[in-house]
Amino acid sequence: MAKLTKSKKEALSKYDPSQHYSLAEASSIVKEISKTKFDSSVDLDIRLGVDPRKADQMVRGVVALPHGTGKELKVLVLCSPDKEEEAKEAGADYVGLDEYIAKIEGGWTDMDVIITTPNVMAKVGRLGRVLGPRGLMPNPKSGTVTLDVGKAVKEVKAGKIDFKVDKFGIIHASVGKVSFSPEKIQENARELILTISKLKPSASKGTYFRSIHLSSTMSPGIVIDKSSIQGI
Repeated sequence: MAKLTKSKKEALSKYDPSQHYSLAEASSIVKEISKTKFDSSVDLDIRLGVDPRKADQMVRGVVALPHGTGKELKVLVLCSPDKEEEAKEAGADYVGLDEYIAKIEGGWTDMDVIITTPNVMAKVGRLGRVLGPRGLMPNPKSGTVTLDVGKAVKEVKAGKIDFKVDKFGIIHASVGKVSFSPEKIQENARELILTISKLKPSASKGTYFRSIHLSSTMSPGIVIDKSSIQGI
């Protein structure tokens, strides 16, 4: 049997891994059991009763977290010259087209989100092999292929995130930082859960939310009592 570390013992003294907690309780506990020296991310892992191999059971969407993610995201806007000033004024970190496409083809991926316009997608499309596996490929469904690049940049900077169920039927998403108050963590988490609830595929049968866990970087997961979340 693996020996428990001091931090693991301390964490287990503050909560019971076999118990289900309300979202409010979990939002407080996750702060108490996080012992990293940096400001850890707080994450939700939501297992859904869907088969993502079937197109009619894919769950994907976007959500604007009320309190943001706590992370300063680097945004690249790939656009024609007439949209460059709009993107820069909105706060984009990198703006351009051909020069950045060449950099990405050379292996550069120092950005968190890429926003582009429909008229340049023919050029951006060839980057799918590099960007796809990293989850960086722009997509109209996530609002990252749009003519309103200024609005898109501002929304991402304010805390808009996109999410997608993985091949195991799980959605992983960051809902803040350990430095957030329990109330902010709870409100961000609840907003994500309610958004996912509204996206339930009609082809999905049985229990939609199989399990919900809240954790921080390197901390144990806390099981959420689904009945504590009104609206799902």
